[in-house]
Amino acid sequence: MLDTKRREVIALLGAGGLLLAVKIRRARAQQPAMPVVGFLYDGSLQPIEAYGAAAFRKGLSEMGYVEGRNVVIEYRSAQNENKGLPELVTDLVRRRVAVIATPGSSDAAVAAKFATTTIPIVFGTGSDPVKEGLVTSLNRPGGNITGVSTMNLELGPKRLGLLVELMPGATRFAVLVNPNSPSTEAHIADVRAAAAILGVQVETLMAKTNLDIDANFASLGQKRVEALLVSAGPPFGQRRAQLATLAARHGVPTIYPDRMYAEAGGLMSYGSNVTEMYRQAGIYTGRILKGENPAEMPVIQAAKFEFIINIHTAKLLGLDVPATLLARADEVIE
Repeated sequence: MLDTKRREVIALLGAGGLLLAVKIRRARAQQPAMPVVGFLYDGSLQPIEAYGAAAFRKGLSEMGYVEGRNVVIEYRSAQNENKGLPELVTDLVRRRVAVIATPGSSDAAVAAKFATTTIPIVFGTGSDPVKEGLVTSLNRPGGNITGVSTMNLELGPKRLGLLVELMPGATRFAVLVNPNSPSTEAHIADVRAAAAILGVQVETLMAKTNLDIDANFASLGQKRVEALLVSAGPPFGQRRAQLATLAARHGVPTIYPDRMYAEAGGLMSYGSNVTEMYRQAGIYTGRILKGENPAEMPVIQAAKFEFIINIHTAKLLGLDVPATLLARADEVIE
């Protein structure tokens, strides 16, 4: 009799355990899968992790999305080989990601727009997204794409003016650009127009790789270049320390497009906050995950530009920075 009751209890417990397991499986099946965000960049992800990818995740978290908890981020990097971008985008489209984010890379944004008209895209670019063909209007982008514009590529004339003010006797300047960037031609035209007004000459230097950058700096003396402007965007953003070191080694006063160059030892920088651009891209991605339509989300434009002077570098170069420039600087790095 006791054995019979024991068997009944064991059978009951076994049935209860089986029922509990079935309920757990059903509950898990009913839980929605975490949305997947594709993060696409044309350069190497390692240099931008500390300020770019981290800021993007911060923006996402402000919208309630935390990587690994309720959102998955698939990172894709072209490693400075832009011809690989279409394949990377195709992979993200095949995975049916919820959003493709391309902060810091106009080329990645163009590749994503070409690859899909249905998956929402959030870009981050330093140039005018209308001129680049990414959107038809800043206020109502239309289609499946919106994002953030730092307008850093539009600030070439302003940077040239700051260099002229620093070195009023100089007449020969140069601008370092990436020939593969879709905005390079317009950027060069803007700087040359400003040079004509200021009465100075500007030479164009093209660089796509580290070797190109080294060769251009080595040629500055022969070309009698007295000061240099470095353009925004890849490959320069990933080589801030290299550029600052080369400028110091060759004794060339140089102005850069964002504060991180000055923090890395560059002489001066003027531009918007790039880290903030990544954060805003993360916020927009989160808003789209919540159901907003990118076609109706206005492109965010930078409203504040920072002027940074590294006075330590100025002393190393033997420069006396005019008091008027120091007074206008948002920050002076000692």
